[in-house]
Amino acid sequence: MFLSVSRRTDIPAFYSEWFYNRIDAGFLYVRNPMNIHQISKIRITPDVVDGIVFWSKNPGPLLKKLNKLADYNYYFQFTLTPYGHDIEPNVPSKNNEIIPLFQKLSDKIGKDKVIWRYDPILFNENYSFDYHVKYFEVLAKKLSPYTDKCTVSFVDMYKNAERNMKPFHILAPTNNEQISLMRTFSEIAHSENISLDTCAELADFNNYGITHAHCIDQNLFERIGKCRYEVNKDPNQREECGCIASIDVGAYNTCKNGCVYCYANYNMNIVKNNSSKHNSKSPLLFGDIGTDDVIKERKVKSCRDCQINIFDF
Repeated sequence: MFLSVSRRTDIPAFYSEWFYNRIDAGFLYVRNPMNIHQISKIRITPDVVDGIVFWSKNPGPLLKKLNKLADYNYYFQFTLTPYGHDIEPNVPSKNNEIIPLFQKLSDKIGKDKVIWRYDPILFNENYSFDYHVKYFEVLAKKLSPYTDKCTVSFVDMYKNAERNMKPFHILAPTNNEQISLMRTFSEIAHSENISLDTCAELADFNNYGITHAHCIDQNLFERIGKCRYEVNKDPNQREECGCIASIDVGAYNTCKNGCVYCYANYNMNIVKNNSSKHNSKSPLLFGDIGTDDVIKERKVKSCRDCQINIFDF
């Protein structure tokens, strides 16, 4: 079993104490976002967890107790964009805090375990084509000693995200703009020895050496864990997504970064209400168990294939 921590919210930034408490307890609860009264109890002990992917814009709080993860294989999807507080209002200063944190994390766990995410790419009067070219190069130069790969994507105009983005006059790049930008990005990335791929994009940029990403990546976990895994593609993700199957332990409408493009938050009033119900000692990320709730233990097991050829790694 692989854990996604989390596409739905920034657990490393805001709920790291809760996550470490759940590691200590060996289990956690996750509400079904499609049926809020259905709760899964999920065992998360090292014998069943094959790997963990952390998604974050600010994983600093999680770094304080990384020793608790010594028995787990894991890596980070670390989002670092050139947007200011107009677009990402609660993300700390990129220059003063986030870039040094990226570098510190890489030094601590290894550059192969820190994937740089430059996403989503969006345009408006402040964030133009030329702006992205300039700051992608700036960031690439600063991060190239600390990561092997950058994953990019273009903004998706989901209904709730589009509503939140409207005051900022945000546009998605056109097909021609995507092609031109990816061609330029590939040249910059190549010069900095960073491989480039795209997350869940239909467009094919193979001509520029840009592949389709596997953000929850079987090959990377096999290299980290020095073990083969029998695991399928995630059936709950879009067809163009290359991720393997995983269990997401987060909850929608709980991320306090406040990014205006976020698909996982409806609005910040709901986020504020939900996050106020967070208890770091609870099995649930937020809220209490109600009388209408049904808790069922989810059957989980390791995907390890122990028949390893001595030349595999």
